[in-house]
Amino acid sequence: MKTMVVSEFKAKCIAALKEVQRTREPMLITLRSKPLALIQPAAENPAGKQLGGLKGKMEIHGDLVQADSADDWDMLA
Repeated sequence: MKTMVVSEFKAKCIAALKEVQRTREPMLITLRSKPLALIQPAAENPAGKQLGGLKGKMEIHGDLVQADSADDWDMLA
């Protein structure tokens, strides 16, 4: 794992980040010889919301348009 002092990282931040991305190796940033931060490459396929991700996993029971909820409420007369 490559190590870089924080002052050098400040001067070469973008180049350091591109190196981590290119080599896929983490980089340790130090301050006064003590670990300060660990830079790791991002996942190739970040797990995020995907349109249609639940397709085929849900089932609709009943009518969604003509829902009758009158029996669910008690009204004061």
